[in-house]
Amino acid sequence: MTDNSQKSGFIDRMALPTDQFDWGIIKWLVTPDQDGGANLTLGEVVVLPGQGHDRHNHPDAEEVLYVLSGVGLQMVDDGEPYEVRAGDAIYVPKAVFHSTRNIGWEPMRVIALYNPGGSEVGLRELPDYRQVPPGELPKIG
Repeated sequence: MTDNSQKSGFIDRMALPTDQFDWGIIKWLVTPDQDGGANLTLGEVVVLPGQGHDRHNHPDAEEVLYVLSGVGLQMVDDGEPYEVRAGDAIYVPKAVFHSTRNIGWEPMRVIALYNPGGSEVGLRELPDYRQVPPGELPKIG
């Protein structure tokens, strides 16, 4: 096993907390408040089967979503929801309302990028937010 912990720019996922919600979990890999202070936010989102995050927006940031696995319904700008699956990318302009719902039987994994970073901080205000400390596994289900 290779020890990458001393490599410049390496991000150790197990050293980061996990944000947990009733609908799934997020591991923020790059954020402005981490050492080095990036200008963007990058995270991996896991949306549980039959779950999703409700209509919301990010007033100060655009967002790009990239579906790694699973199948979902994506709504952007209050338009008709459309199906997304692995390999699909979704661009959400700044302040535009959107939502994502997993319609498959397996967890849906999505990469989320905010530009500029910082919108992830607002998620901590949601009533179902819980933070799982680094190194601990979230309890899903």
